Amino acid sequence: MVTVEANAKINLTLDILGKRPDGFHEVAMVMQSIGLHDTLTMEKTDGEIALSINVPWLKADEKNLAWRAAELVRQEYGLTGGVRMELTKRIPIAAGLAGGSADAAAVLKGMNELYNLQMSEARLCELGARLGSDIPFCLMGGTMLATGRGEVLTRLADMPETWVVLAKPRISVSTAWAYQNYDEQGAERHPDNEAIKKAIARGNRKAVAGLLCNVLESVTIKKYDVIADYKQMMLDKGAMASMMSGSGPTVFGLARNREQAEAIANVLRQNTNADVFVTRTFQMNRRKA
Repeated sequence: MVTVEANAKINLTLDILGKRPDGFHEVAMVMQSIGLHDTLTMEKTDGEIALSINVPWLKADEKNLAWRAAELVRQEYGLTGGVRMELTKRIPIAAGLAGGSADAAAVLKGMNELYNLQMSEARLCELGARLGSDIPFCLMGGTMLATGRGEVLTRLADMPETWVVLAKPRISVSTAWAYQNYDEQGAERHPDNEAIKKAIARGNRKAVAGLLCNVLESVTIKKYDVIADYKQMMLDKGAMASMMSGSGPTVFGLARNREQAEAIANVLRQNTNADVFVTRTFQMNRRKA
C-alpha cells in the first residue's frame, strides 16, 4: 500500500501566445505548487481498478482522470493486476487549481511505486501529458515555467515561501469557454515572464506580487463579477496582490504572513459563500525534509 499527496497549483502568470495547428493554445505561464492537497491511498489487487472518493457526486469510474491514469499504466506495462484507490478530496473541483490533474499525477507516481516499474520522471511526464497538459507540472511541482500547451517545463528558482488565501466561488467556469472567449477578445495586458522569473530568483515577494498577470482573468470577470469582488476584498484587507488562477473561478491572494492570511480568510468567510482555504507556497523537494 502506498499513500501519495496530490498538491494543487496556482498560476503566478498565464499568457496565451496563439492557437496551435493541433487545436491547443500555445501558452507561457509561471506555475506554483501550494500546500493544499488531496490524498490518495493505493493498494494492489488481483483484479481491475476500483476507485472510491469522499465526494459522493464525483464520478469514480473510467471517465475519472485518476482512473484513466491507472488504466494507462496497466496498458503500457501489460499489468495483469489492478489497483484499489481511495481518494480524499480537499482541492475544490473545477476551480483552476489543477485538482484533477494533481490526482492523476499522484496515481502515476503510486502505480510506479506499487509495481516497481522504475519509470523516470521524464517517462512519468510523457504518460501524464497524454492525459492532460497540467499533469507533467503536477508530477514535478515547485516553481516552473510551463510552455507549449503547458507540458514543456523549465525549473525556476524556488518561489520564496508565501502564505496564500484561496476563495472558490460557487460557480463553475468551463476552460474551453474561457479560451474561446479569449480568442474573440484578447487581453490588454500580458505577463512579463522574464521579469517575474528574475523577481523570484531575487526572493523578492513584493516584486513577484506586482507582476501577477493572467490573460484569462478579464474574460472570466466579464461574466462573473464575483471574481472582481473577491479580489477587491482581499486587497482591501491588505493582500500584496490578488488574482484568478488558471481559467478560474478560484481567486487567490498573497499575504505577508500567516496572521494576515487568516484575517483575509475570515473576512471572506463572513461576507461570502465561497469555499475559503489558507495555505502556502510549496516546493516538492521539501516534502522529505
